[in-house]
Amino acid sequence: MSTRMLPVPDGLDGMRVDAGLAKLLGLSRTVVADLAETGEVLLDGKPVGKSERLAAGGLLEVTLPDPDSPIEVVAEPVPGLRVLFQDDDIVVVSKPVGVAVHPSPGWTGPTVVGGLAAAGLRISTSGAAERQGVVHRLDAGTTGVMVVAKSEHAYTVLKRAFKERTVDKGYHAVVQGHPDPTRGTIDAPIDRHPRHDYKFAVVAGGRPSITHYEVIEAFRAASLVDVKLETGRTHQIRVHFSALKHPCAGDLTYGADPVLARKLGLTRQWLHARTLGFAHPADGRWVQFESEYPDDLAHALEILRAET
Repeated sequence: MSTRMLPVPDGLDGMRVDAGLAKLLGLSRTVVADLAETGEVLLDGKPVGKSERLAAGGLLEVTLPDPDSPIEVVAEPVPGLRVLFQDDDIVVVSKPVGVAVHPSPGWTGPTVVGGLAAAGLRISTSGAAERQGVVHRLDAGTTGVMVVAKSEHAYTVLKRAFKERTVDKGYHAVVQGHPDPTRGTIDAPIDRHPRHDYKFAVVAGGRPSITHYEVIEAFRAASLVDVKLETGRTHQIRVHFSALKHPCAGDLTYGADPVLARKLGLTRQWLHARTLGFAHPADGRWVQFESEYPDDLAHALEILRAET
């Protein structure tokens, strides 16, 4: 552990502790929030929470973890984590709900990386220790297909493919109401929500974000939509459809109707990574994988179809 003493510069006056320290130290807001929660952030000698405000001229004292101490990967079986395909280079899985892709500060639940380790699968050692082999992510509350690199070569090739947007990422979402037009493109920049740090929003000057969609089935109160992502921002599909006033059913964080969520038995957003296609890192041949709907999403669809 190491301790940093920092005066609060004038430019951070009035800023939240997590946002200000993230800028000051080059850390993520999640890491700073975790430090504040465990009492590792002091302002003028007193512990402060992540949402408290900084005052110019104040003295910050921050205890930082040893950078050589990686977050531990716990190898434990993950119920519902299915291997769809594997060879010497890649493993393709269908991720269940409530599972993070890799360990992170504050997350105590199961992870894909831990589940693969428990299954005895060797994955690439590239990347940070807790994210080895991870070339893309799904939210803990989003289910579906994803690929993890097993070889170092595959890690390099797939990382580049995701960065250059040559990967075909297909999602299905049930959104409230009926998007008009029924087929279109949402091109709207995304960044952190200006008032709620746990959310993202369409924000002028945010990171470019492009979502293509097509309604494939319409119900009385909602629509099943096929979605293709050109970019891969955090919460992108959820944020874009919320901005259109058609949030994903069950997604209370982004404005979904709680009455409809209860009616459909949803405790999370109706969003599923349905297909994933990419050039195989070993020989360049195009491969594509598909993940079936999990039980909670399939049940919600049955209810919607029964009413149509």
